[in-house]
Amino acid sequence: MLNVKWGTCGDNNHWCSFEDLNLDGGIKTASGVYIIWHEGNPSRIVRVGQGDIADRMRAHRKDSKITQYAHLGLKVTWASVSANQQDGVECYLADRWTPLVGDAFPDVLPIAVNDPW
Repeated sequence: MLNVKWGTCGDNNHWCSFEDLNLDGGIKTASGVYIIWHEGNPSRIVRVGQGDIADRMRAHRKDSKITQYAHLGLKVTWASVSANQQDGVECYLADRWTPLVGDAFPDVLPIAVNDPW
């Protein structure tokens, strides 16, 4: 299993708000994998992905398939993962959490990572 450090916000390391996260300085990881989820009972994984984290968040903020869950409280976390492992980690996360949005995930051998919570 690949042990990654999942991103948090603030001095108390709380989960970051998807809508309010400062994409010009709040994400210190340039490239890796990410998980967007909504709070609630039950909470659900909305989207997993990979790439330039800030660029992907900018695009997802314009995606109504994701923002339709905003009323439930969208959160995001991310982890630095080398480019040659991102497909495998994204595949693992999608298999593990079955996100509500996204239907084309890498068809590669999954690379397991630690859960953020």
